[in-house]
Amino acid sequence: MRTLPVGERALLVELDADGEVGAFHAELLRRRAAGTLPKVREIVPAARTVLLDGLDDPRALAVELATWTVPPLTAEAGAETEIRVRYDGPDLVEVAGLWGVRPEEVPEIIGGLVFRVAFCGFAPGFGYLTGLPEHRHLPRRATPRTSVPAGSLALAGPYAGVYPRSSPGGWQLIGTTDAVLWDPRREPAALLAPGTQVHFTRDAS
Repeated sequence: MRTLPVGERALLVELDADGEVGAFHAELLRRRAAGTLPKVREIVPAARTVLLDGLDDPRALAVELATWTVPPLTAEAGAETEIRVRYDGPDLVEVAGLWGVRPEEVPEIIGGLVFRVAFCGFAPGFGYLTGLPEHRHLPRRATPRTSVPAGSLALAGPYAGVYPRSSPGGWQLIGTTDAVLWDPRREPAALLAPGTQVHFTRDAS
């Protein structure tokens, strides 16, 4: 763990691996809920970092963090949500081929995994979901699409994600959902937040 001051009120914590970020983020939330974390306005995880913004004394927290023992991330950590998916994506057959399975087996594989929102970015409501085992990691498409439909369930590298709106994209598209990932009229606007566990279930309609 390495801490870097950001301005006068923030601290950037660098970690060595995605799993460490998830465990550290969960520990921050646990301590904040328990009232043992110094006042912080925002906790923002990314791929290898966590930003703590709005601190009264970032240097004091940096010293304190060096004494923490962060427990491993447990399966019980985080809220849960279910997203129903129709497996009708244009890359479903190609993904099945890369995995060495039949296309009809892909829903069962995805449905048997528990994903976790590692961090958010790219577009409002877009969560980067971890949970794919290493042998299911996939390359991005050689040629990105200029327009990916909203609600597309996609895979790339170690991540899964659902496009909250139509946008360019190079991930492998395996399905679609009617779930609304981002609604500014809703509180909270984002369906997915860092730490949320996500279960994809098959929508056969």
